[in-house]
Amino acid sequence: MTYRAPVRDLAFTLEAIAGIDQIAATGAFPDYDSELMGAVLEAAGQFSEGVLAPLNRSGDLQGATLVDGDVTAAPGFADAYRQFAAGGWTSLTASTGAGGQHLPKALELAAYETVHSANMAFGLCPMLSLATIEALEAHGTDHQKSTYLTRLVSGEWTGAMVLTEPQAGSDLGALTATAVPNGDGTYALTGQKIFITWGDHDATDNIVHMVLARLPDAPAGPKGISLFLASKYAVNADGSLGARNSFKPVGLEHKLGIHASPTCVMSYEGATAELVGQPNQGLSHMFVMMNAARLAVGMEGVGIAERAYQHALAYASDRRQGRSVWTGEKNAPILDHPDVRRTLSVMKAKIAAARSLCLATGVAADMARHAATEEERLAWKGREDLFTPIAKAWSTDIGCEVASLGVQVHGGMGFIEETGAAQHYRDARITPIYEGTNGIQAMDLVGRKLGQDGGASARALILVLKTTLLDLPRLYEGKPVERFANAVEAVQDATYWILDRKAAEDGAADVLAAADAYLKLLGDVIGGWLLAKGALAAKARLDAGDGDTVWLNGKIALYEVYAANVLGHASSRLAAVGQGGALLERMSAEVLAG
Repeated sequence: MTYRAPVRDLAFTLEAIAGIDQIAATGAFPDYDSELMGAVLEAAGQFSEGVLAPLNRSGDLQGATLVDGDVTAAPGFADAYRQFAAGGWTSLTASTGAGGQHLPKALELAAYETVHSANMAFGLCPMLSLATIEALEAHGTDHQKSTYLTRLVSGEWTGAMVLTEPQAGSDLGALTATAVPNGDGTYALTGQKIFITWGDHDATDNIVHMVLARLPDAPAGPKGISLFLASKYAVNADGSLGARNSFKPVGLEHKLGIHASPTCVMSYEGATAELVGQPNQGLSHMFVMMNAARLAVGMEGVGIAERAYQHALAYASDRRQGRSVWTGEKNAPILDHPDVRRTLSVMKAKIAAARSLCLATGVAADMARHAATEEERLAWKGREDLFTPIAKAWSTDIGCEVASLGVQVHGGMGFIEETGAAQHYRDARITPIYEGTNGIQAMDLVGRKLGQDGGASARALILVLKTTLLDLPRLYEGKPVERFANAVEAVQDATYWILDRKAAEDGAADVLAAADAYLKLLGDVIGGWLLAKGALAAKARLDAGDGDTVWLNGKIALYEVYAANVLGHASSRLAAVGQGGALLERMSAEVLAG
């Protein structure tokens, strides 16, 4: 089926829910206004619909290939990437000094949702370039910025994030790749890395690898990691490309999904590299990339969910079977069966909530840098830090859930590859694993983000939730308000319990046992809060006679669907938060195997 970019939903979410106008009010983005936002979203949608979506199925079937140390992208992908770069899509948020457009992060995220929906395997390539750009803008030398950054921003070259090793996995402190000084300011980089997304391809002339490795005298563990830049080809003084560097792909992973995204096993054999930032500070430098990528992966979850939803809705509208309980029509579309319509309604509501969460996190990131006062910037930074692991984990869980439900709506036909529903499910499954598994995101939330300001950001969020709760009776009565009230109370109880256990000497196991349920509870309730904001904004527009009444009333109904099907489960999330570490300790290896 064809893909339709949800431009109207994206614009509404940015303006009415995420609050992108707050960014414009800072004056930090002089070229940004609502008209420009609309133009960017329309253009992104048109490119994604017209160029990227038609390559999605063929890319899945044909994939990338590796021959004699060179990767060839799936047919059509290299040309599509060159069109993508020529359109300026790699430069949206980069600084004007580096050739960028200096637009808000939230707008970039919204534009890239359409890319990930249309062709998730393609979207991974520029997504990693964006992360490389952020790392070099933050920690690169003037030489690195003039040599590499400007060409990454233009899209002339792409970037790759090179972390994982076969023996290390998510434990980056266990990596063994080495970087030995050459005596001329460069380093000889040696080691093998796995799971390197778009680590090699033929879409651009050069690829910039950002690699974690150890200096010879580095301390053991995570404190001994440095960040290095290794270019596929040497760059001459005049900017032309020289000899090929001594690293190459030695394998392509055979994956469950995203077949058109080349996931490389890379071998570095004394490759020439440059130090980025400070020695032994590579992990903190790399986290600039990882945090950018985490939020982008959350948006991937939204994008693939939207694509799966559109696919399922089209099928449910066309497939005829049984009698409609509402119209009495025989041989009615299965969309007229209550369970199918409920399923699609919940899918739509969860997508809207996840989209709102990711874009609200993008707004928080921009405001953390550009709000008027230091106090405001700190408050926004606290929200960005609190929201980022939730946006990544909760949104990618939604992506998998919605893609699975999309298969379910198709029934037996969903299990058949020819319908295309299965591809969305397969592609979505990597997102909860990317950039730190969702379990790691949950541990980061309770272990670091929740307590880094003594819980102030979480407490501030609870106050905001309660403020919205006061507004809800203007629009709803009964269960939609009651469910939100109970959910907010559950968040408050869970937050205070975790903060208390964090302060206790014997509380570590309890906190970590609660992590997953707490993240999901927060995601559920933040999602409900944001949909409630959208419903209130829709009502205000209706009262003003502004907009499509059917569409705006849909925003009001969407919160009710969410409240009934998601917020009603807050009590079970709270119960899981409080299960305690001792219970899991009893579930020993012997018990689990018995």
